[in-house]
Amino acid sequence: MFTIKLDDADLQRNLRQLADKDARQAAAWALNDTAADVLTHVQNRMDAVFDRPTRFTKNAFMVWRAKPNSLEAFVMERPSVGRRHYLKMQELGGARGQTGLEALLSSRLAYDGIIQSAIPAEGAKLNAYGNWQTGERNQALSAVQAQRDDRTNTTATARKRHRKRAGFFVPKAGSGLSPGIWKRAPDGTISKVLHFSAVAPVYSERLGFQDGAAEVYRARLPEHLARTFARMVQRVAERG
Repeated sequence: MFTIKLDDADLQRNLRQLADKDARQAAAWALNDTAADVLTHVQNRMDAVFDRPTRFTKNAFMVWRAKPNSLEAFVMERPSVGRRHYLKMQELGGARGQTGLEALLSSRLAYDGIIQSAIPAEGAKLNAYGNWQTGERNQALSAVQAQRDDRTNTTATARKRHRKRAGFFVPKAGSGLSPGIWKRAPDGTISKVLHFSAVAPVYSERLGFQDGAAEVYRARLPEHLARTFARMVQRVAERG
């Protein structure tokens, strides 16, 4: 979380021109505009350091707005962001926890090895964000009997009925194929769609949220203060 607040000296200088409630309203406007600039900076930073960040990733932060009686604005994680969210690893570095897919495979898949992480392979169909396409992922999980709901897993009867469709399988122990989920096309050719690894991915610090946010705050707050207090002075004059 990044806090944006006013130095009391700044506020006192402007109070000489305006009544307290008007000055505080102008200050709240400036704080909120600065917080919006910081949020935009963070989202732009994501575009620079990540490969096609998803909407979910870019919306992980929000602005908690200042009010005239509470002259602090915050750029913070949304309440829906958990303490193990992967963006924390991008900010602080370290090993990430399992994704939902990895935890599902670990608990449901009949597999002798350890699945700590699962990464799309070259044969996987990817969406616009570079993630495994939902349709193919669900087909693969059903085929290898790893869906959370057993009723959605592919049955032997369904496999016979749709034998012309591509199938998915996990190599047996001792196979010459590397661990993961493989796809068998109707013509018999195979390609790998998901890698299994017993090691958790480890991230280096990449996002740089705090440093960049402080720079934006220092650059933009004085500009916003000058503009919002001028706006309030004009509004008071028109009222008078």
